[in-house]
Amino acid sequence: MAGLDDDFKKFFPRLNFRLKDFQKQAIENVLSNGNTLCIMPTGGGKSIIYQMATLTLGGVALVVSPLIALMIEQAEKIRAQGYEVLEFHSGINSAMQIKNLKDFAKGKIKPRFIFASPEKLAVDGFFEYCLKHRKDDIKLAVIDEVHCVSQWGMDFRPFYKRIPDFLNRLFDGDWSKVLALTATLNPKELGDICADFKISQENVLIDSLLIRSEIKLHVLKFDNENLKEKKFWELLNLHFGEKILVYVYRKYTKRGVEDLCEKALAKGYKATYFHGELTADERKKIIDDYKSGEVDIIFATNAFGMGIDIKNIRVVIHFMIPNSAEQFYQEIGRAARDGQAANSYLLYSEKNIEVKRKFFIEETFPNQDKLTATLKKFGKAGLQTLAYFEDEEIQKCLPYYLACGAVKIIGKGFPSLIDLESTSDTELKNFFDGTRTKGFVRTVKKFSITPDYLADKVYDDLLNDRVKFTNPLKQRLVVNLLTPQLSAAQMKIMTDDIDEKKSYKHSLLNLFVNMIENNEADKLHQEIAFYLGADRFNLNKIYKTQDGNFVRSKSEVIIANLLYAAEINYRYEEPLEVDGVKILPDFTIYLPNGRKIFWEHIGMLGVEKYDKRWVEKLNLYKNYFPDDLRKTYESGVLSNDAQKIIEKLKSL
Repeated sequence: MAGLDDDFKKFFPRLNFRLKDFQKQAIENVLSNGNTLCIMPTGGGKSIIYQMATLTLGGVALVVSPLIALMIEQAEKIRAQGYEVLEFHSGINSAMQIKNLKDFAKGKIKPRFIFASPEKLAVDGFFEYCLKHRKDDIKLAVIDEVHCVSQWGMDFRPFYKRIPDFLNRLFDGDWSKVLALTATLNPKELGDICADFKISQENVLIDSLLIRSEIKLHVLKFDNENLKEKKFWELLNLHFGEKILVYVYRKYTKRGVEDLCEKALAKGYKATYFHGELTADERKKIIDDYKSGEVDIIFATNAFGMGIDIKNIRVVIHFMIPNSAEQFYQEIGRAARDGQAANSYLLYSEKNIEVKRKFFIEETFPNQDKLTATLKKFGKAGLQTLAYFEDEEIQKCLPYYLACGAVKIIGKGFPSLIDLESTSDTELKNFFDGTRTKGFVRTVKKFSITPDYLADKVYDDLLNDRVKFTNPLKQRLVVNLLTPQLSAAQMKIMTDDIDEKKSYKHSLLNLFVNMIENNEADKLHQEIAFYLGADRFNLNKIYKTQDGNFVRSKSEVIIANLLYAAEINYRYEEPLEVDGVKILPDFTIYLPNGRKIFWEHIGMLGVEKYDKRWVEKLNLYKNYFPDDLRKTYESGVLSNDAQKIIEKLKSL
């Protein structure tokens, strides 16, 4: 992988760090094996993987990202390294988005990275049309925060599920390489995602170091909310002046983000709030102020989350219990991204758990009355354009209508041609003149053409400046309402689906409650990491050395740091096999003359299981490497003992 190190220096000469082994493994896997799922801890450097893979492939990456703040954050970092980026989100006006798409399709601009949301992919036909013109240049599709794909997970976004349909349309079935990235994924979600993105099991890479051991976990349960709030203000005072993130999940209620923020301001804290109803500009300013220190404390819903990279958040407080272990681990991962110590506090009560069940699980799913009433908004059966983003009830119900066969998505389009100002395209002029209402569906029916034909005609004229509109075309899903009234069988399909999802979400909450109430806080890291797929053998590697390795004890940190300071090349727990016997030396030392020395730190003598394993190791060394073993024992003079061994090693 030395070539990747050289490429990294070439592509990112301004960055003063080196690729980690797991990052190299993931990049190599994408380049050599294609579609890859990479699971690694928050703050572990996922973005550099897709950036390196893209630049090595020599083309463009389409990066699908769930949050505007995340897109802005990543795009700014890439631009700072000298690469051109295109972003498509509500923070950029429609006219600029259209111009950028036209320039990209015509080859006038050559970005290396294009950022868009899954909703943009699903609804914007002009976006898809323009990307098709450069599909051969798109070498990598990156699905960031891919856990949002799974209908079972905490952050399910229905249009993430339609990304494979978009890729089929964009690439005519012959996809580019796909890289899926996330920090948290349980086994059920894993199956969903691998099936959707054609990822084989051998191309699922899980970092052995999922644990964020630099974050100290504290779990505090209270009898009532008044006691909880009292403790909360004590914690803010305890960590006064530190950068603090408080997850509350509620916007406007008592003890919601705005209420608590107002109280904090009254107490003299530099605080603000963050939730999904703020504009893109408002959210960007909050993040900038937080980075600069204008603001110390943010009270946030889970809209402040995935991928936001602020290095020096020192405290994350959950003022209410999260929905799941996955959500908890995602959100504490906002802290300590600079590698320095941080604290996480989970404050909760039985009332919080009850509120989670009722308002955050039960009431987030539509009931039968809502499913029936919302379908009536579609009107008569047949083809129609759907203003998906203008109706939250339709957003909530549409996945179930699709699942039971009541509605089918046909494609992408726009509501009408009413805003057409002029066109040099005779056929389009005939379409415009052919109906009184100028509606999309009416035109399709009048001229017996397909929705794709009309949409592509308009998009082609727009791309080639043969048409002008007084207002930008609105984005619409083109759907076919197959039945305006739900049958008993269709309703059962939907309610069974909803009941299964509810049950699963309740089980995730139950599992997390069980974890926090039956494990000491110090063991919670390991419990969650194992649940998320980490190898149990590596769970106790939680102590970080100066050169970035993780070892199992503080004593081994001392030894590793002394070796690093002496510039002695070593490997930690590198497997050694002799005549079918396998062991893991604590440290394997590589001397300049080619000789290998094995260093064992004996730290748990007197523990029967440990003693037995040490005798087995010792016999192997005596039989095969009698002159190549060095030993230290647990003691108050370990540093001195280790330094003496190092001085002798340097003389060999």
